[in-house]
Amino acid sequence: MTTRRLTLAGLALTAFAALSAAPVLAADALRIGSYPANPPWEFKNESGDFEGFEVDIVDEIAERLDTTIEITGLDFRALFVATASGRVDAVISSLSITEERLEAQSFTQPYFSGALGVAAKAGTDIASQEDLRGKRVGSIATSFPETWIKEREDELGYKSYGSYDSTANLLTDLRSGRIDVAVNDIVGLRYAFTQAQMSDLEVAFDIPTGDKFAIMMPKNSDHLQAFNDAISEMKEDGTMATIYEKWFGEAPAEDSVTVTPLPIPTSAE
Repeated sequence: MTTRRLTLAGLALTAFAALSAAPVLAADALRIGSYPANPPWEFKNESGDFEGFEVDIVDEIAERLDTTIEITGLDFRALFVATASGRVDAVISSLSITEERLEAQSFTQPYFSGALGVAAKAGTDIASQEDLRGKRVGSIATSFPETWIKEREDELGYKSYGSYDSTANLLTDLRSGRIDVAVNDIVGLRYAFTQAQMSDLEVAFDIPTGDKFAIMMPKNSDHLQAFNDAISEMKEDGTMATIYEKWFGEAPAEDSVTVTPLPIPTSAE
């Protein structure tokens, strides 16, 4: 075979290899874990597809990284196992950055500063933390609200604490009177109470905590810097503010973490 023919054959093989590899790269979707019943952060619609504030965020990140996402619904506690084991590339579920979590997982920069909501039956006389004394309290297992409540058991003086595997079960027990109050993310509670079947519940009061929500990833993930850079770009070009207004009905505060680019967190502060 002549040198020219060898060269052409080599080029053909190279081109074939490149074409063969292209679909593999395109199919290499980011694996996202999510708690599927957490509106407006993430939830399944009537078609069975995920949507929500954080779903829009990871969709946008994937587009900027020239890839796609595949979201898997998991029990809330399973989200932490999934990241630790590398089963997923990232997790979304209104997750607070905490010192304890940073020991085993990594987080992107935050995009929301949260507060706790204390829910009770409509017309309740519960109006402050002092009113929790002697009450039966519930929240979601392994969540930031649960940690906050347990750390303040003596201070709050509640009668008992119940740990739940889902928001639906938590609010069902609140409606039935098995617990007196439910403590959870205030945005999620307010969204839930706009539904007709939840009209007998209300947010009695809120507790500003300053905790910050972000995307959780396996410790020192190879994707971490790219995710963080994409979030910074979204904050700078107004995309994050647009997503925020779509789901919360108002523009984020000008100096909030929603619009302020930040580095990858090394602490919860």
